[in-house]
Amino acid sequence: MPSLSLPHILPIAMLFGSNIFMTFAWYGHLGHKGAALWLVVLVSWMIAAPEYMLAVPANRVGSSVYSAAELKTIQEIVTLTVFAGFSVFWLKESLSWNHAIGFALIAAGAFFIFHAKG
Repeated sequence: MPSLSLPHILPIAMLFGSNIFMTFAWYGHLGHKGAALWLVVLVSWMIAAPEYMLAVPANRVGSSVYSAAELKTIQEIVTLTVFAGFSVFWLKESLSWNHAIGFALIAAGAFFIFHAKG
């Protein structure tokens, strides 16, 4: 297992931050279905701007210690983690056993991405 240095941890922290912004940009408006679509799109773009300001540097910094496939895998695991919390706490939707199994299968895929080569 690699040492957990700043180049290992910083991209993950930044990806969590970027995913929080992006999740609100993509799904936050579902609690305001009466708002005009053009307004929802405009606000979503404004929320998405900080997401890019975190995601792009996260991938640049992360590329010094992770491969592109590993960065994408980290992104997907972070996305599922953030979205699961968002679904429960913001959208008030419950997660059930089939969600848990699906997330576990994705996590199993992540294991194989990070499994030592050779």
